[in-house]
Amino acid sequence: MIGVLVVEDEPVAAEAHRAYIERTAGFAAVAVAGTGAQALAVLTRTPVDLVLLDMNLPDTHGIELCRRIRAAGADVDVLAVTSARELTTVRAAAAHGVVGYLLKPFTYPALRDRLEAYAAYRAQLARGGDASGQSEIDRVLDAVRPAESAALPKGMSRETLDAVVAAVRAAERALSAAETGEVIGASRITARRYLEYLADTGLVDRAPRYGGTGRPELEYRWR
Repeated sequence: MIGVLVVEDEPVAAEAHRAYIERTAGFAAVAVAGTGAQALAVLTRTPVDLVLLDMNLPDTHGIELCRRIRAAGADVDVLAVTSARELTTVRAAAAHGVVGYLLKPFTYPALRDRLEAYAAYRAQLARGGDASGQSEIDRVLDAVRPAESAALPKGMSRETLDAVVAAVRAAERALSAAETGEVIGASRITARRYLEYLADTGLVDRAPRYGGTGRPELEYRWR
């Protein structure tokens, strides 16, 4: 059984990640930490094989936490699960030996595929001995990455989702579905579906907007 520490400060997302891990054969969520300090404390007392790490923590950045984990001598692997899209962060993650980088929001199949690829990677390393040649080394290193990204819910595209994420993140105030649709060049109904998906995955806050007549309109703000 592969023990996983979930490091995520957003309770809804943390619970979703924990549930996803428990649904995946061969994996168990051994603990959940909401801060870098809590994560380090867990690693000093609990056997952990893999850290599921959000990069944006309230007390430190995920890259700094990776440094502290390595400095403490913890023999664990790290899989980043984060909304951080900066290529400097991606590069730093690779430099610190992060075995994968999964961008939020994602579905259960997307994380399951990463976990199963990681399990295959560990299984190949567990055989020990020497590699027969370059091709075997390449197979071992490639095993930790799934062949392709898992699909989003039916009818949703990654391009539109990325556009909605960019619009909400760049906005100085909360946006309605109609306003988001105007920014990305889509209908209010289409924008609302993607915004609701982001809200359900814990990446945006959803709240009623008052001030007009009739039912209040929903508005969405990046967390």
